[in-house]
Amino acid sequence: MSNTKVKIESTKDKLVGGVKETVGKVTNNDELELKGKIQSKKGELEKRTAEIGDNADKLKENVAGNINDTIDKHK
Repeated sequence: MSNTKVKIESTKDKLVGGVKETVGKVTNNDELELKGKIQSKKGELEKRTAEIGDNADKLKENVAGNINDTIDKHK
């Protein structure tokens, strides 16, 4: 799954989880509240994981660019 899709899905999980948690609190439904918390945290974790992947890709590109620049200078 692409990072964009992961970010969309994680945002959806975070929002839906927040709604479930709130409804669980209002209706005094501990199980629904807990499921909402878990879903929301899952969304946060997935989003952070996707962001780490984006940062790693950018770092790889920068390193490759620097290596190529160094090689070009020594030709």
